[in-house]
Order: sequence, then C-alpha cells, then structure tokens
Amino acid sequence: MSKPLVIVESPAKARTISNYLKNEYVIKASVGHVKDLPESRLGVDIENGFAPEYQVIKGKIKVLKEIKTASQKAKEVYIATDPDREGEAIAWHIAEEIQQSAKEVHRVLFNEITARSVREAMLKPERLNRDKFEAQQARRILDRLVGYLVSPLLWDKVRRGLSAGRVQTVAVRLICEREEEIRKFVPQEYWTIEASLEGRNPPPFKAALFRIDSEKAEIKTGEEAQSILKDLSSVPFVVKQIERKERRKNPPPPYITSQLQQEAWRKLRFTAKKTMSIAQRLYEGVELGPEGHVGLITYMRTDSVRIAPEALAAVRQFIQEKFGADYLPEKPNFYKSRKTAQEAHEAIRPTSMQFDPERLKPFLTKDQLALYDLIWNRFIACQMNPAVYDQTTVDVEAGKYLFRATGSVLLFPGFMALYIEAVEENGNAEEKEGKLPELT
Repeated sequence: MSKPLVIVESPAKARTISNYLKNEYVIKASVGHVKDLPESRLGVDIENGFAPEYQVIKGKIKVLKEIKTASQKAKEVYIATDPDREGEAIAWHIAEEIQQSAKEVHRVLFNEITARSVREAMLKPERLNRDKFEAQQARRILDRLVGYLVSPLLWDKVRRGLSAGRVQTVAVRLICEREEEIRKFVPQEYWTIEASLEGRNPPPFKAALFRIDSEKAEIKTGEEAQSILKDLSSVPFVVKQIERKERRKNPPPPYITSQLQQEAWRKLRFTAKKTMSIAQRLYEGVELGPEGHVGLITYMRTDSVRIAPEALAAVRQFIQEKFGADYLPEKPNFYKSRKTAQEAHEAIRPTSMQFDPERLKPFLTKDQLALYDLIWNRFIACQMNPAVYDQTTVDVEAGKYLFRATGSVLLFPGFMALYIEAVEENGNAEEKEGKLPELT
C-alpha cells in the first residue's frame, strides 16, 4: 500500500520529521515558495479586483514535478509548511498544483518539532486556512504595487537605484517626521548639583539637589548654580529623613519575536535577519548525534506569551531541582499578551528541559548556542521568583536646600540568578544605585 505524503518547506525540517515518523510517510521539501508574481511585470490586475497572476518560480519546476509525482502515488497528502501566513501561502499553491490527482489535502501545523507534537499534529489534521492565505496574498500584492509603482517615481525625482517597499516607505515617513520634531526642538539650558558626602561610617556617597525652599530644584543658568554653591559652602549637611522599604523586581515574560530580536541585538549584536535565520534552524531541527535531528525551540514567529501546561510543569520541576524551593513561586507565573496578539502560537521557548545549553555545546555553532542560551535562560527566568531589594532613600538638609540619595542592596537574586535584561544605551532597565552607609 502506498504511504501518505508529507510536504514541508525545508530539507532540515524534512530530516527532523523523518526522524520522528520513521518510514511510515514519504517526506518532500518544497524549499520555500513554489509560485510567485512574475518578475518582469506588475502581475496584478488593477482593473479587476487586484487579482494576482502567479507563476511557478524559476528553479522550482523540478521540485514541483517531484511533489506532483509523489502526490499521485500517495494515499493521502499532508502539507506541513510553517504555521504562519507565508507557510499558508506555500500550502495553498502546492495544493492548487496537486489537486488534479483528486487526493484530499490535509493541513498540519507544528508549533514545535518534537516527537510528541509531530505525532499529535498528524493525528489531528486541519483544513487549509483561506483567511491566512489571503492575508499573505494582500501583503504580497501591496509589496508589488508599492515597489513597481513608487520606485520609478523615486528614480525620476530623487535618484536611480532607490527602491520603495510596503514597509520601508512608511518607516522612512516616520523617520522624517521624527527628524522634523528634532529640528523644531528648542533646547533649554539646565544645571544639576551633586554633593559628595561622607558619614561616620563608609562608604562615601553622592546626593543630588532635589528641592530648594520645598520647591523642585530647577537651575537654569551657570550663575544660579554658582550662587547656590556659594550658599552651600557655609551651611552644615544634616540627615533629615531615612526611608527603607523592600522592593521587588518581577521576572520578564518569555520571548515573543520582536523582543527576541531586540535582545539578540543588545546582547549578541545579531541583526534581526540573522536572529530569525538562526531561530528558524533551531526550530526546524539540529543534528544531535545518536538522537538524530531534533527541534530545539517552538515556532519563532509569535506575538503571544502563552506557555503550554506541560512546558510549565517541566520548567517548574527543573527550577525546583536546579535552584531549590526558594526560587520557585507557589503557582506558575502567567503573563498577558498585548490586546492585538493573535495567540495562534506559544511564546518562544525550548522544546524540552533535557536540552540544556551545556549539553548542546558540541552540536551547535557558536551563534546557534548563543541564541539558544538567551531563549533557555529567559524561559526559565520567567517562571522564577522576583528579585528582592532593600531600597533606602536618604534626605539631607543643607539650609534651605534638600539633597536626596537613593541606594539599593540586593537581598535575594530570584530570577536574576540566571537572567538579567540588557540595558539599552540610554535605558534604566537595571538599577545604577550604589550602597549607602549606615546613617542616623
């Protein structure tokens, strides 16, 4: 009896799935899109509802022929391209090409490429999603309309060789509007005063001028600043108030696509394109010696922070064993996705707690390991207890002037024992406050 056919996008994904499905299925890779709009002309009928004109991509004729031949021999066809709009478009185009064989075409979605999830998905196939396909088609048509109709205008009015795109055109406008705001900005001079102080006990510390005569300190000229310094030279500095409180810093949620791209740039200096390319490989599967090809992370294009119950149970057990009960919350940490999130996929996380970065070091490239390490640490950290700080605020009076110093001492690291968010160039993600001496 002929075997069912499974069609995926990449050869790497095909190898990983073959590892799980063994010899029960025939598996073919489309190697990306098989059909697209023509290169040499617009390919969109503007007069008739913007109907697109698709044709087989050069270089994919042989691949498509192999898929058609295999589909004619197969008793069932499962299209398991990526679970996003692009993957859905590939699925539709393949389905259109093989429909003459009158086979029923099933759609299979893998949020993660593991033995369990692949088996479960194959047992619960779905139908092709027209809404998702048409969303990709609308995007592709817009790409073509903007690129083909606006680019020639740029060549004529600005400079030859420039191109316009559906995304970059809007981005350029945003940049221009921001630049206009910058040029309209009227700078205002301001001064700050900081006192270097020392109590009976070390260490020395610094306090910033906070109020003048109970009003917010606003010093607009150098002359004002010098006048204040002159006043301060003849008055004692006296501790007026000390306030201590415990402050908790909660762990960040697991990665979504945009946050992974941002963090990979800040910590690893990876471009968004490089990050997604490496993540795609980790998702599709990497050769792990005797275990064969294994998918290491869940699908990397997502805007949801949802985590599967079995993944929550696994990571909580890992924290208990690796860090101890002090680091494990009584209940799992749950995070809210943005209102616009589609919730189709989980957050980006490791597929198994068995694959810690140290174990994978011999099998991954340097860049793959670095990105996987980020995803691993962030996922575990999101289910740990908060960090706890002892925060002290000291008000120091000097005549009519009030200075304020703030210090934080880390009492319990919590999730920060494993993961600390990168600080943006001008950000304040991490506390820069130092330790204050014992004062009365």
